Amino acid sequence: MQKLNLSRAFTFMTILTAMAFIAATARAQAPHFNHTTIFVTDLKRAADFYQNVLQLKAIPEPFHDGKHVWVQIAEHSELHIVSGAKEDIPHDINIHLAFSVPDVEAFSKRLDEAHVKYGNWAGTTKAPQVRPDGVKQIYLQDPDGYWIEIDDDKF
Repeated sequence: MQKLNLSRAFTFMTILTAMAFIAATARAQAPHFNHTTIFVTDLKRAADFYQNVLQLKAIPEPFHDGKHVWVQIAEHSELHIVSGAKEDIPHDINIHLAFSVPDVEAFSKRLDEAHVKYGNWAGTTKAPQVRPDGVKQIYLQDPDGYWIEIDDDKF
C-alpha cells in the first residue's frame, strides 16, 4: 500500500511540474510591446521634435544610415523614426501615441514656448480635457501630423 501511494504522489508531482512548465512557457511566449515606427518626411525635424519638445532620449540604432532615429518611450519600448515619406498624409486623432506627465499644465507651458499647437480632443480649446476618471488630457500633432496625447494618468 505504501508503494502505491508513493507512486501516485510521484505521478501527481510530475503532472504538477509539467503543468507549471507549460504555464511558464506559455507566459514566456506571449508577445510584449517592443516599438512602434513612424515614417516621416524630414528626419531632422521629426527627431528635433521628439527629442527637444517631448524630451525623449535618443538611443543607438543599428543602421547608421542617416535614415533612422530611435528614441526611448518607456523602459523597454522605443519609437523608431524613419525618413522617406514623400508627403504629409492626414492622420486621424483616434490613432495616437499617448504619454503621461506629472503635470499637464506645466507641460502645456513648454508647448507654448516651443510654439506647438495643442488642445482638447475636439480642438476647441487649449484647456485640458478631463476624462470621467479625472485624468487630464491634451492633444497635439508632430511635424508630420501624427497625433500625440499628453495626460496626467498616474497608472
